[in-house]
Amino acid sequence: MIDEKTAREAVIEAADELFYAHGVQAVGMDAVRTAAGVSLKRIYSLFASKDELIVAVLRHRTTVWDSGLASASERATSARERILAIFDFLDAWFREPDFRGCAFINTHGELGASSTAVADAVREQKRGFQEYVARLVSDAGAPATLAPQLAILAEGAQTTAAIAGTPDAAHQARAAAETLLDVATARG
Repeated sequence: MIDEKTAREAVIEAADELFYAHGVQAVGMDAVRTAAGVSLKRIYSLFASKDELIVAVLRHRTTVWDSGLASASERATSARERILAIFDFLDAWFREPDFRGCAFINTHGELGASSTAVADAVREQKRGFQEYVARLVSDAGAPATLAPQLAILAEGAQTTAAIAGTPDAAHQARAAAETLLDVATARG
């Protein structure tokens, strides 16, 4: 029998793949069981409800997102480049064959009105991203009012790319971010 940590990780990863590909409401716990190779009884001993599993998947996604942003900014040599690296990260992600949009936005659209726990997990991730952008804006010496504008560009690019089915939104959002940065730093 696999230990609790390994079983938990297997269930989260399987659920993440299934929820992202098909939507959280379309995926039953039997499908998660089959994909994870963990019995339903064991899954429910690890997660008291499907909502609890969804929240765990969203927290896992937050870690993956944060790691991707950090990796994208490693090559940047200035705060401005770290900001623009967000959009380069998005461009690479949008080009992945399994790109289906933002899992947080998708999940909130499905369950945000009916699950406080899911809505809270999504809001927590969005707040964390906004705080990350705010730190970068501060490091760049730009006005704090620029941060939510850049965050909205990134969020909008994710939705646009998912709906349009092309990665073009990342490039367009990056160009807009450059313009906003130029204007904001020229005033400063």
